Amino acid sequence: MIIIDTIQALQKTLAEKRQQGKSVGFVPTMGNLHQGHLSLVDTAKKQADLVVVSIFVNPTQFGPNEDFDSYPRTFEEDCEKLDQQEVDIVFAPSIEEVYPGFKTDKTKPSLTSVHVAELGKSHCGASRPGHFDGVTTIVSKLFNMVRPDIAVFGQKDYQQLAIIRRMVQDLNIPVDIIGAPILREDNGLAMSSRNGYLSQAEKDQAAGIHRVLQWAKEQLESHKLSFDDVEQSAVKQLTEQGFRVDYFNIANAETLQVAETSDTNLVILAAVFLGKVRLIDNITLTI
Repeated sequence: MIIIDTIQALQKTLAEKRQQGKSVGFVPTMGNLHQGHLSLVDTAKKQADLVVVSIFVNPTQFGPNEDFDSYPRTFEEDCEKLDQQEVDIVFAPSIEEVYPGFKTDKTKPSLTSVHVAELGKSHCGASRPGHFDGVTTIVSKLFNMVRPDIAVFGQKDYQQLAIIRRMVQDLNIPVDIIGAPILREDNGLAMSSRNGYLSQAEKDQAAGIHRVLQWAKEQLESHKLSFDDVEQSAVKQLTEQGFRVDYFNIANAETLQVAETSDTNLVILAAVFLGKVRLIDNITLTI
């Protein structure tokens, strides 16, 4: 495994690999890796000859009151895990390498950003204005740097995955996007870097999110309750369990618009706060 921190060195190395006929798989991360990230690497290894994993905490997707400065940075431990997974290249650029001229006060000097309309307006997009513009901008930049044949993203960030797929489609970016299943703790809690902020007791409490999602899925599959009744009951259950609910929405799985009774492919999306930690999860179903 080699570690590269400049775009020029990365592209030179990858050009040599492509001349050898090798395909490139890519897994973009912000580091602080857990087993969920490593499962994305495993998926990429099955789809490509060599795998690039980026580690870059992207400042443009954090809001002014979010945790950019305190976001866990565990580079050495991350590299050890990736080496054990037999990753070929770790791409770890500086902020200045990715955003030349980026100010220390985190202003955004770049005049160009990538915006995917509609898909980013609701759910997390409503709660975190500008977040998905930061995501799509950095992902498009990384795609231009790495030029992968395939890229793997986790389905835990369902809205993000849908937005990136639409961006690739609309901008004719020549990369296949692969969605990898959510990896969960034994208690059902979706694996996330932000779980590191939680005590064991809080992790056990947070497992309730998945249980409520499963309950909601069962109600919809059995047609026992209306969409509105399911959402309202789910919010009540989560609140009673000690969560502050950001949203609990039933949506069309393709458009992410509010689900209608005629929709058959659905996704249930949830975001809650446990203390100061914001947790997201989702579950899909066909009715």
